[in-house]
Amino acid sequence: MDPGVKKTAIFALLVLFVSAPLFVKNDYFLHLMILAFMWVVIGSAWNLLAGYTGQVLFGVAAFFGTGAYTSGLLVNHLGWSAWWGLPLGGVTAVILAFPFGWICFRLRGAYFALATLALNEVMRHVATIWESLTDGMAGIMILQTFYAPITTPLGILSSKTPYYFISFVMAALSIACVILVTRSKLGYYLLSIREDQDAAESLGINTRLYKMISLSVTAALSGVAGGFFTNYMGFIDPETVFSLHDISIMAILVGIVGGVGTVYGPAVGAFIMVIVQEMFRTGVFGLLSSLAEGTGSGAIITLEKHISSAHVLMFGILVVLVIRFMPNGVVGDWGKVAALVTPCRRANMRQEAGE
Repeated sequence: MDPGVKKTAIFALLVLFVSAPLFVKNDYFLHLMILAFMWVVIGSAWNLLAGYTGQVLFGVAAFFGTGAYTSGLLVNHLGWSAWWGLPLGGVTAVILAFPFGWICFRLRGAYFALATLALNEVMRHVATIWESLTDGMAGIMILQTFYAPITTPLGILSSKTPYYFISFVMAALSIACVILVTRSKLGYYLLSIREDQDAAESLGINTRLYKMISLSVTAALSGVAGGFFTNYMGFIDPETVFSLHDISIMAILVGIVGGVGTVYGPAVGAFIMVIVQEMFRTGVFGLLSSLAEGTGSGAIITLEKHISSAHVLMFGILVVLVIRFMPNGVVGDWGKVAALVTPCRRANMRQEAGE
């Protein structure tokens, strides 16, 4: 894509996102966008360690949950505002990441990935068993800060509007952080580790140090996202914030679908995955439910029941299709995506194939 066109498109998207609450009055759609922005943060965090540093991470929920519980514990035990959980959640996640990385970066490949999976499960069990601190499976509930519509000179805004802008700023800053890292000398060191760790070490690069830096940034971003989740949802428990499927695997899917090792891949993947998940969870945004009520058809009712629980299956199909036809993700293989919707580009690709 031409750099000028790319900058124009990014600017247009920023204007669109900033002005969206003025036009989108439906809380449900604002909720979906808030979730998507949160997943941009988590996906970008995962992508920095896995996509740019080559260290596959199956335990991002360990850092996300740590940040989430930091917010909850600040309220429950200290009486502080849960919003302190955003910066402090990032700090506590880094504190968790440091000893883990120092020990487990001796491992490589699948062994390191399994170690991160174990960390995820250890943190989930700690949060479940240590009831005097975390309230165990009962979870932690906090009072949401914004719970009423806001009147402004521009009109009445939804109570979700503050959460929308906070999540949007978080997403923008996470992308900016990845850009700064990847375009610096640190970014080149991380790429060299991803391509060939032994060769990087032979050139004098302290691979453990730079992997620790990458892990710390990943943990910090994930912890901030966890702190925001507590403030936004108002309730957390171990099965939610330390979930292997709903958090750790979802982060991987966001990266794979959007494009591993690309700056904007996690952002695209986040919106795709949130839309796909919600589309199936709600029976194609309530369309099948309306048809079932209107027609009384038992077949449609059965179809809605199966589709609403089939989002996991759809995730699998989507990932298989992406790996098969767009192995670099939507952003990494954007030329193929553009060719599907642009007749001229399809013709050019046919001509190039014929030559």
